[in-house]
Amino acid sequence: MDNSNRLLLNGNEAVAHAALDAQVHLGTGYPGTPSTEILETLSAIGGKAQWAPNEKVAIEVAIGVAFGNGRALATMKHVGLNVAADPLFTATHTGVTGALVIVVADDPGMASSQNEQDSRRYAVAAGAPMLEPSDSQEAYDYFLSALEISHRWSTPVLLRLTTRICHSKSIVERHDVKPVTGDPYFEHDRPARVMVPAHARPAHRRLRKRLLELQAWNESSDLNTILGADSDLGIIAAGVSVAHALEAAPGARLFKLAMSYPFPIERMRAFAASVKRCVVIEEGDPVLVDACRAAGIDVTGKAEMYRFGELNVGRVKRILAGDTSDEFVPPRGKPPQLCPGCPHRTAFDILGRHDCIVAGDIGCYTLGVLPPFSAMDTCVCMGAAVGVGLGLRHVLPPVQAKKVVSVIGDSTFVHGGITGLVEMVYNPPETGHVLLILDNSTTAMTGLQEHPGTGRTLDHRETGRVVFEDLARSLGVPRVSVVDPRKPEEFEKELLDCLESGELCVLIARSPCILAAKLMRKLEKEKAGE
Repeated sequence: MDNSNRLLLNGNEAVAHAALDAQVHLGTGYPGTPSTEILETLSAIGGKAQWAPNEKVAIEVAIGVAFGNGRALATMKHVGLNVAADPLFTATHTGVTGALVIVVADDPGMASSQNEQDSRRYAVAAGAPMLEPSDSQEAYDYFLSALEISHRWSTPVLLRLTTRICHSKSIVERHDVKPVTGDPYFEHDRPARVMVPAHARPAHRRLRKRLLELQAWNESSDLNTILGADSDLGIIAAGVSVAHALEAAPGARLFKLAMSYPFPIERMRAFAASVKRCVVIEEGDPVLVDACRAAGIDVTGKAEMYRFGELNVGRVKRILAGDTSDEFVPPRGKPPQLCPGCPHRTAFDILGRHDCIVAGDIGCYTLGVLPPFSAMDTCVCMGAAVGVGLGLRHVLPPVQAKKVVSVIGDSTFVHGGITGLVEMVYNPPETGHVLLILDNSTTAMTGLQEHPGTGRTLDHRETGRVVFEDLARSLGVPRVSVVDPRKPEEFEKELLDCLESGELCVLIARSPCILAAKLMRKLEKEKAGE
């Protein structure tokens, strides 16, 4: 093969190259570590990629592409799949005409997340086939297989990555992918696409029939492989756990699952019967263990202590040895902090000094919870700052209620805060409320991505912009103001005036992220030169 087809790629980049080679019509998603680089890479190498306001919208756009006989890619991290669950659960009922692959990146150990959920649960619950690559080459190959499965069975397919697969690099050989035949088109099929109850009931039966066919196919699929010679020890694994198991027990017999759902139960049964002892190695929840045991397959899983965090070779060795002694805890590193000169510092310094009750949100400003500020009291999920703050205002005695402030970033406001603002107007607390939008004109936490509030697309081209103050005024918020947090006295006076007013207030603290300033200056120069 031409050496130009051999590339050193991480898993995210491999997926992007596979999407380009497979002529995917559109990639859409919301930035979230560890998945962010997929769409950034796809755009950089010539594919069509765009950021959506949130993951729900991304999947809905991708469903539309797939309804039009196009090939669609949607990307997100594990908590993003929560946001996208509503359309996902129905899309497996409607099916697709073209192909839809949803890449979800789990974050075991929560390197940059607020929880440690396992997306394999969504595959089972939604009835979506799932593939799990164990390295960058398989990330490339399995994406292509996911497209083929989606085409063949007219169903959305989940491709589950995890942190190490997303960010670890290995050699990837690109393939000559069969070109797409035919242009996108739309055919009316209302019974299959309009999920009123009369249509959804037979659609559910079609979904279950499809899953039985996929399970039968998975029982004999050559994607699933058995590695190693006969051995007393057998290991069942998928994803990054395969790599750990191969190194931890090189003499074991390994059943490597590519499609982890629908479960190839009979093949797993036969494998377990072929060895004296069969151990399931899996990060996160005991999904495969539960499936095996429910089917009466004699397997051993990991102790509860290994359910938390990422696995590695050492931990897998301990699992195989049944070692439940205390694990070595490495010394804690330096905690993250807001950048020196970050405009958010002023906001949290003032919020803390006035003993505000801060309902916070997801973003780099979440670091306001840490010393020296210690000025954030709640953080649940994207957009929750507004609703949680309103709930506190509704229930607390007035002396405390008047101190409640909802603090949210600009990208997060677009993602999940706008409906909270609608709730604020619709069900206003008696004491009013203050929504503080920390607008630094970027999605800073995940790497300075654009969003609808910046007025620029994923590749920094100008587009329509959501103007937060105009939106708030259009909804009827009586007090809307924009301040520069780099002017502390002005910001402090406006915040205190809002808290004392007893009105509904939207206070926008607008100052560009210092890390994004260089990019913004470059874009301005390019614009001026046109």
